[in-house]
Amino acid sequence: MVCPRCITSVEQILKENKFEAKYVRLGEIELIKIPNRNQLQNFSGDLRKVGFELLDDSKTQLIEKIKTLLIQKVQEGNIEQHFSIQKYLTNKIFKDYSSLSKLFSEVESVTIEQFFILQKMEKAKEWLIYNELSLSQIAFNLGYSSTQHLSGQFKKLTGMTSTQFKSLGAEHRKAIDQLAD
Repeated sequence: MVCPRCITSVEQILKENKFEAKYVRLGEIELIKIPNRNQLQNFSGDLRKVGFELLDDSKTQLIEKIKTLLIQKVQEGNIEQHFSIQKYLTNKIFKDYSSLSKLFSEVESVTIEQFFILQKMEKAKEWLIYNELSLSQIAFNLGYSSTQHLSGQFKKLTGMTSTQFKSLGAEHRKAIDQLAD
């Protein structure tokens, strides 16, 4: 789950399956009562119908936790210039970063850093399309040292300048869950 609408969808599915949750947040649900196997299978099937999947093994949950934390950080839109992914994830997950990084790369076929950059590029695209911020404001909000750094990375990843992208509109944006594909 990566957005408020996702949470609402999952809450509706929980209600339809007569589950009570202590909380539902991005990528995570805690139920009040443990469901039986049949209830869990029904719930999992209902989630799949709307494009979600139930993650029940610890490695998959850890990967999703990393993704959710990084997506949330980018969506906040206030990344410090000297932001450290390593410190951020270590402080949030309380696990050794090198093991997190190795697991993430093995499972996702992309590094944590590459995933984070892809997220930042999609946020930059969003702001460019909606013409909400100047390129220098976007660079600052996404933690880039300069507009040139953002522009260079943007061109490298998209094959076009930010101005070219802006003139094309929303057709070149990807859904958040398709970024690593």
